[in-house]
Amino acid sequence: MKDIINKIRNDLEKNSDRSYRERIQYSFKEKINFRGVRMPIVVKLATQYFENIKNLEKKEIFTLCEELWQSGYLEESFIACNWSYSIRKQYEQKDFEVIEKWVNKYVSNWASCDTLCNHTIGSFVEMYPSYVSNLKKWAKSKNRWVRRASAVSLIIPARHGKFLTDIFEIANVLLLDQDDLVQKGYGWMLKAASQTHQSQVFDYVVRNKMVMPRTALRYAIEKMPKSLKERAMIT
Repeated sequence: MKDIINKIRNDLEKNSDRSYRERIQYSFKEKINFRGVRMPIVVKLATQYFENIKNLEKKEIFTLCEELWQSGYLEESFIACNWSYSIRKQYEQKDFEVIEKWVNKYVSNWASCDTLCNHTIGSFVEMYPSYVSNLKKWAKSKNRWVRRASAVSLIIPARHGKFLTDIFEIANVLLLDQDDLVQKGYGWMLKAASQTHQSQVFDYVVRNKMVMPRTALRYAIEKMPKSLKERAMIT
């Protein structure tokens, strides 16, 4: 298994682009470890090497994902997320402990957070809805990425029309959060929910618009008709 990780890292190094790496850094407030490999290449490598491990036991694949996360490199976190999502049909409730560890220990930027949450965690919660209660606990975390994760993990389920009551509960906890990346996270969650529950989300925004940070509000109403946007923005 170690050979697979080494081969991936060699291929990432071969495809690194210094100028691209420097441009991408501007998308982050914090310093990130990034080789500068473009996303289509990262996805291609993840898919290519997954063929070599797809018949391994789930535990072994999670172990490989863990090693990729430990590197701290953005591209390796993306490959770990790709692999953990690729085995989503095998998820069991006990796997939440592994996934939660990744959020708490390794997620250190919005890109890794969203990639893990949108796919792996979103799929897990759709399979095991009771675990949305854990996301509500995340919303109270001191860790900004865990708080963002509590919201963005429900993006895909929200688009499917699920968890509306839970979405509003998480939004209530995060409502006055001072971190703009958390504000964007829960605003995005509300925007996703508005695709199937527009009137309910609009009513929520209007009820809270006097205290909701403008960043979150704008995200939440982004997909709404112009008339509703104007009403929501009136103070």
